[in-house]
Parts: sequence; structure tokens; C-alpha cells
Amino acid sequence: MRTPRIYTSQSLITGAHLELEQNAANHVVRVLRMKAGQRLQLFNGNGSVFHGEIVAVTKKVTSIALMAEEMPQVESPLRIALGQGISRGERMDYAIQKATELGIAEITPLFTERSEVRLSAERQEKRRQHWQKVAISACEQCGRNTLPVIHPPASVNDWLSCQTTDLRFVLHHRTEKKLEGYEKPESVSLFVGPEGGLTMAEIALAENRQCHALSLGPRIMRTETAPIVAAGIMHYVWGDF
Repeated sequence: MRTPRIYTSQSLITGAHLELEQNAANHVVRVLRMKAGQRLQLFNGNGSVFHGEIVAVTKKVTSIALMAEEMPQVESPLRIALGQGISRGERMDYAIQKATELGIAEITPLFTERSEVRLSAERQEKRRQHWQKVAISACEQCGRNTLPVIHPPASVNDWLSCQTTDLRFVLHHRTEKKLEGYEKPESVSLFVGPEGGLTMAEIALAENRQCHALSLGPRIMRTETAPIVAAGIMHYVWGDF
């Protein structure tokens, strides 16, 4: 049976005892039905994982003893920064989840001309927190011990202006340019549009900011599918696939 992996925001030190946060404790006790004496793994997003044992379970407290630390190398040598056009509900959650599983290092939700989602400042932060939880859950499942950074939503112009990666790409289904002929980079920026796609003006802006147009083939993919395919190809060519 696979050892459960649980995220905690707390500091982790070998030999220490800690009490799980309420949400994590509820998952361990009520969902997984774990009891004192059973083993699990804890990570806080900083790159290492701690083997632990449940030492006490009460109605209010689930206490863990931390026994040993490991630092497995599961992060890709290729750092991908994803700028993802904001889409509705489950589509955006799916993109965040799978991007995390694929090892993408940072994700910025983008307001584009064809984005149907409009968020107030308060709702932006609530959505960011929700997307961070989606990423945490994906890390628990896939074995990553470093959390991807989920940035606050931004405009296309602002995101493009701050990219300093070795290579930058904008997905463009009308181009025929493939992922070939480039020297191996250490970092890549990937710009993906929302459900309605990017406008020609947004593509032109991206190209003016040193983004290369990139096609993933003759078929038009959904907004939540495109970054997964693109990241998978990049990890195969330049990463650890």
C-alpha cells in the first residue's frame, strides 16, 4: 500500500513532534481512516520529504513524530513558467492540476481579451488560494516536494514584461512552426490563451516580446489541454522525460 503524502505549512525537523492543521488532520483521520502507529510522509513545499508516524489521534489533535528526512530529486532540470489564460471553473483547475503534475515551476493566470472570467481584487485572491490548494493536492499525489508558485492574476502585458527565461513561446494554431531547431534551454516561458483563443493583437504583442510562435499540430486543442501537451513535449526534448 502506498504511504500517504500530506502537505503542511509548518517547519519540519527530524525528531520533532507536530500537530497537523485541521484540514490535513481531517483528511488523515476521517478520509484515510489512519490510526496511531501508522506511517505517512509530510512535506512543506521546500523540496524535502519527512517520514513520520502518527503517535496520537484525538477529536482535536493528530500528532506526528518526524523520523527521517529525504531529498529525492523529482524536479525537472527544465524550469517552465506558464502564463495561462483564465478559463472557467473546472477547466482552469484541470490546467493547474496537470501543470503541477508535469513539473511546471510557476503559473500565472492571465486576463486576456477573450477571457470570460472577470474577478474583483478580493475574488482574485480567493481564486489564487483555491488554485494553490489544487496545486498542493496534485503535489501530494504525484510526488513533488516543491510547490509550484501560483502568482496572482495578471495582464498579458505585465506577464510578458517580466519574463526572463531562456526561451519564450506563444501557442498559435495558425502557425506551422514546431519545437525544433532551438538550443537546449534551462528555462522556458509558455503563453496559452483561454477558451476563445488569443487575438492576433495578443500574438503580435507576444512575438514583439521575443516569444516564438509554436504549433502543436493541425488540431485545435482546448485551453486546458494545450499546456499539458506543450509541457510534455518540452520535458521530453529538454527535461527529464
